[in-house]
Amino acid sequence: MGGQACVFYGAAQFSKDVDLALLASEENFSRLRAALADLNAKRIAVPPFEPALLARGHAAHFRCQGGEADGLRVDVMTRLRDLPDFAVLWARRTTIQDTNGETFELLSVEDLVQAKKTQREKDWPIIDALVEAHYRAFGDEPTPERVRFWLGESRTPERLIRLAHRFPNEARAQTTRRPLLQLAVAGAGEALRAALDAEARAEQAKDRAYWAPLKTELEAFRRAERAGYGTA
Repeated sequence: MGGQACVFYGAAQFSKDVDLALLASEENFSRLRAALADLNAKRIAVPPFEPALLARGHAAHFRCQGGEADGLRVDVMTRLRDLPDFAVLWARRTTIQDTNGETFELLSVEDLVQAKKTQREKDWPIIDALVEAHYRAFGDEPTPERVRFWLGESRTPERLIRLAHRFPNEARAQTTRRPLLQLAVAGAGEALRAALDAEARAEQAKDRAYWAPLKTELEAFRRAERAGYGTA
């Protein structure tokens, strides 16, 4: 659901870690614990790996030690901000098979774009790259769903203006959901750039608000671990 998925979609060239969205079930947690043991993966940060904490939106962080995965970081979550539950994410996932026959289940590009709307500045160019890669791949095969995605998530004025010119009816239909599309229809590039910046800042503020109580909990976990009460 993170950088590795972006690599598969052609929006990134490299990722240092693996981010996983996991079905919250006891069977899955048991399988994950077994896999982490095989990788000799150790928890490297708070919070402790507890299903109840993952259900509140926390992530569990591990580092693999030894073998081919030595040094690889693995982050696990079961709940993502502004995204539906796992069953929905799984139903609309993207499945990719490599030349060796290995199968990889990826967060759909639409869900991945939403997951990347964080307070971190480095994530926003990735969103633009994901949308651009999707448009390059399917621009000659526009479906209503794809057009809605391009108009709803493109982050450069130039592309939005081109899309609004190419799909004027669809652009006007989406102005209620995304008002800045009115500027794209009008071809107002500089005003559109400012509106896109404001849109990103609003999403970053939402992400900060979402994580604020979780960060307070993390500080409490850190204090407890320093005092010798940590849970592995």
